[in-house]
Amino acid sequence: MFTGIVEETGEIVGIEDTDAGRRLRIGSSFSDLEGGQSVSVDGACLTVEEWEPGEWFSVFLAAETLDRTTFDSAVEGQEVNLERALAADERFDGHVVQGHVDGTTEVVDVERIGEDWAYTFELPPGLAQYVVEKGSIALDGISLTVAALDETAGTFSVAIIPTTYHETTLSEKEPGDEVHVEVDVFAKYVERMLGLADRDAEAGAGVAEVREALGEYR
Repeated sequence: MFTGIVEETGEIVGIEDTDAGRRLRIGSSFSDLEGGQSVSVDGACLTVEEWEPGEWFSVFLAAETLDRTTFDSAVEGQEVNLERALAADERFDGHVVQGHVDGTTEVVDVERIGEDWAYTFELPPGLAQYVVEKGSIALDGISLTVAALDETAGTFSVAIIPTTYHETTLSEKEPGDEVHVEVDVFAKYVERMLGLADRDAEAGAGVAEVREALGEYR
């Protein structure tokens, strides 16, 4: 599990394509990595295969990951947001981020407002119901708050403070660029539970009708 608080930006220094997927080598200053450890790379939870402490680590991207992310178009020299998995005894900032990318969305507009920036994105297809004003969302692994929601225009906006702008890859994003999206997992659980409750209620009503009909023949 992650928090969406980016620790550093790394650089893709190597790409290897195979029949099974794609392997990335990522330059990083992380010196305490181990094989099998999880690292969030632009919001995608990936597993460390090989590593050189303080220099680089490699991860493998299976077909499912490539289908849901922009890593199929990644290039050497590209910067990525990095976060190691949360330790149990650490402070919990940000919000619960699983590293399970739900899809991608496109930058619509970037506006400088005083010392901050306002980024506007398209509401991602199939995920719009999970995006709510003042709710949490992870974009390229960054924990952000939805500042505004325009369902008519099909967009949502987030406010970016200078620290986030300068210490993540958002400063490189322009209209037309894609980012990874992970919606709030709790919203998906609530939807699932409400759906089950509605199904059970409908089933219960059907049983009651049958019992009532049977009662008329007694």
